[in-house]
Amino acid sequence: MKKLALAAVLAATASTAMAGSYAKDDVVMEPVVVVEEAQQSSSSAGILIPLLLIAVVAAAVSAD
Repeated sequence: MKKLALAAVLAATASTAMAGSYAKDDVVMEPVVVVEEAQQSSSSAGILIPLLLIAVVAAAVSAD
């Protein structure tokens, strides 16, 4: 019975002792750089809608 208990204790301590590792981790992952290309848009695209809005308002005012 003592041998069985001693074997159980040794098995339990051996499994927990081998669970971790003290070895230095040599695996170093470099960060991945993701470059997204910007969409090419014309410079007049931002002013086109306000100009159309002004034209519609001017047409509506002149019609009255």
